[in-house]
Amino acid sequence: MKIVFMGTPEFAVPTLKACIENFNVTAVFTQPDKPRGRGKKLAYSEVKEEALKHNIEIFQPVKLKDDRDTIEKLKEMAPDFIIVVAFGQILPKEVLDIPKYGCINLHASLLPKYRGAAPINWCIIDGEKYSGNTTMLMDVGLDTGDILLQSKVEITDSMTAGDLHDILMEDGAELMVKTIKAMANNEITPIKQDDSKSCYASMLNKEMAHLQWNQPAVNIVNLVRGLNPWPVAICKYKDKAMKVFLAEVKGENKGEKPATIVKVSKEGILVAATDKYVLIKEVQFPNGKRMTVANYLNGNTVEEGTILE
Repeated sequence: MKIVFMGTPEFAVPTLKACIENFNVTAVFTQPDKPRGRGKKLAYSEVKEEALKHNIEIFQPVKLKDDRDTIEKLKEMAPDFIIVVAFGQILPKEVLDIPKYGCINLHASLLPKYRGAAPINWCIIDGEKYSGNTTMLMDVGLDTGDILLQSKVEITDSMTAGDLHDILMEDGAELMVKTIKAMANNEITPIKQDDSKSCYASMLNKEMAHLQWNQPAVNIVNLVRGLNPWPVAICKYKDKAMKVFLAEVKGENKGEKPATIVKVSKEGILVAATDKYVLIKEVQFPNGKRMTVANYLNGNTVEEGTILE
């Protein structure tokens, strides 16, 4: 089984590993090297790092759809499958038509819901109780292809986007291997997506990270969970930016004004929302490290009665 793999970030690595273990991966496509860190040195993508370990031929087109030479090389490879996991480029129909069995994409949501760039984050921000992975037969639309297989994962009340990312990353590798084998054996009937049930999971940005306290506590906590590890929820304590990494909902608000720090203890910073309280448990202040509130209070103070901006 000849496979061409296309992917870029850490999320794609377990699936690449699984494909290498189970099939013949003849080439890997990933995004061009990009400058990172303070020194702005060119850094390889996580997928490229993995491909180098196995001496697999690597292609890094700036825009595959405009790269005639690379598309012709792809045709010469004559792959059975092109496997796509967070590649970061839209594939033209000419590329989609190359592999014998088609291009299969792994998407980290239970399609048709949460199409787009940040499905893991948005399902937590929206308070969903379940997420999962979907393998689909790619078409020219954005995450609109026919569904092949799905796996379901429960979202717990304490789960962050980072936690869910790691679970789906490993789960997706297993699902992809099952999908490839089933497709090759003609054991899957693709299912059309119901567009009326879809929603768009837009890219995250730092502007959406500012906490708004004039809403229910569960909405605030879900935003904190959904923005961890990036871009991280934030508010102001006495003109100092306070990043909030972990929080949970606590009992009924007894009449305090939203955004008021009601109580400070080793357990956390208790803040009033419109209906209940939000207990902030892990924070980071400017020039400081991420830490629990208990550790922060060892050398610092947080005043009760302060209004968070």
